[in-house]
Amino acid sequence: MNLDGHDEPWRRVARAAGLLGPHDDRGAPSPTIFAEMSALAARTGAINLGQGFPDTDGPASLLADAAAAIAGGANQYPPGRGVPELRAAVAAHRTRYGFDLDPDTEVLVTAGATEALTASILALCGPGDEVLLLEPYYDSYVAAVALAGATPVPVPLQWPSFTVDEAALAAAVTPRARLLVLNSPHNPTGRVLSVAELDAVARLAVAHDLLVLSDEVYEHLTYDAPHVPIATRPGMAERTISVSSAGKTFSVTGWKIGWLHARADLVDAVLAVKQYLTYVNGSPFQPAVARALTLEDWFVSAADSLRAGRDLLVGGLSAAGFEVSVPEGGYFVIADAAGLGFADGRALCAQLPTLCGVVGVPFQAFLRPGAAASSLVRFAFCKRPEVIAEASARLARLAG
Repeated sequence: MNLDGHDEPWRRVARAAGLLGPHDDRGAPSPTIFAEMSALAARTGAINLGQGFPDTDGPASLLADAAAAIAGGANQYPPGRGVPELRAAVAAHRTRYGFDLDPDTEVLVTAGATEALTASILALCGPGDEVLLLEPYYDSYVAAVALAGATPVPVPLQWPSFTVDEAALAAAVTPRARLLVLNSPHNPTGRVLSVAELDAVARLAVAHDLLVLSDEVYEHLTYDAPHVPIATRPGMAERTISVSSAGKTFSVTGWKIGWLHARADLVDAVLAVKQYLTYVNGSPFQPAVARALTLEDWFVSAADSLRAGRDLLVGGLSAAGFEVSVPEGGYFVIADAAGLGFADGRALCAQLPTLCGVVGVPFQAFLRPGAAASSLVRFAFCKRPEVIAEASARLARLAG
């Protein structure tokens, strides 16, 4: 069957993610910007500060526990909701925020946070529904909304503060609004939303009976302010699906072990979709992650290490002539190249390997297709200190 000329689901998703033009009905979509930039780094030998993955491994005990589980035969399908040990560990871990979860009915293990987010959107939204997204946003959000047949409604966060504008958010709500996707600590900006901002979101969600999908994968990677889950705010526990994962927390992004928690009927709805996506995954990794969730010292050391990397890269970018928005959490820093004479971040990112041997990701990748060109670039600091120091020295060439 020839698919050209038809608005097949894959084409709708690719178009929503900015991988096809609005009228491009031929050919396959381009790779994501993250794959594109990583391939550019590999091809040119540039330092890859584009895609957000660490260049060191997580805690030794976590790796040893996974190896022991593999050797011990934990290699077949785990239960559909996830290994009981991990579900119990997630429930215990979330008591730090005041939650009292039933691991059997209110916790679901997923193939990373991305599956948790996608399955939630597919389970809860459909044609005619609107999904509010704080823009910039991680690209999988809008792709999942498109796959569900729903309509994304971006609410811009403005450079350089990237704070939530309660009035703008309220103005974006219509009677068709079904879901609000929240991400704090935020990718790509690094904002950790304040309690005042979370309460503004909560008031809006309660007033309009919105569900909230909260992406909290960077919950332990905060530097200047603590993470506060939106589900702890008044009226939000019963209407929030909270998502996190092991990948960012423990520097094992390739393991794809994530989880969500919510009231039981919402978990059931997401499970009904999730079981037809990956079904299950990561059997030997799940008990290893369960034990790692008790490693309180790791949470502190990982955040301290990343804070040092952030400060090193912010200093290097500032010295190179970028204006920088200092992130409060996560893996990334946003820098403005306008002062260096570059008006288009996408064009600059294509030239950076030649100009200085570094790769970043253009800010446009996190905006709706067709958004105005931006001189902003995202750089990752989840790298070893010597790598960031070398990248900073290379970026300094731009100042000349």
